[in-house]
Amino acid sequence: MSNFDDKLAQHISGISKEKQPERDLWRGIELGITSQQGDASQDDASSSTVTSKQWMAIAASVCLVTVLWFAAPFAFKADESRSDGYALIDAMSMQQQQQVNSLLASYESTTALTEDWQEQLKELDDAADVIKAALKDDPDNSALIKMLHHVYQQQIALIERVHAPKWQQI
Repeated sequence: MSNFDDKLAQHISGISKEKQPERDLWRGIELGITSQQGDASQDDASSSTVTSKQWMAIAASVCLVTVLWFAAPFAFKADESRSDGYALIDAMSMQQQQQVNSLLASYESTTALTEDWQEQLKELDDAADVIKAALKDDPDNSALIKMLHHVYQQQIALIERVHAPKWQQI
């Protein structure tokens, strides 16, 4: 054995085998017994109803935890798939808004050919909002995504036709 092992063996042999408490424990035990006897001398019927209520609360808690344990994974997976599917719609909407703002800024100095083009643009915005609301429930619906894309194309075409008609282009 090495020098370290020898010293460790000496220290272990010097430790007492029994652990003694630092204070007298009998006094605490005596107080605990007396307080239990005093509580037991009170009305036994009320203590039995409290116990049954406690058991009912424990059983209800166990049932709730069990239901949540089994239902939670399905709920979180549904939320994740909705948010992943709807990310495409959010990206499309942000790109469309940037493109519309860019077009409007570029045609700011050009006069429009009609007066009601902004009302038409608002109607197309409302249609896009309705389609996006439907897509929140079913984000993978390709028909709705195509409809939204078509509405966005109509918005851009409207802005371009009102401000730069084809007969003015060379």
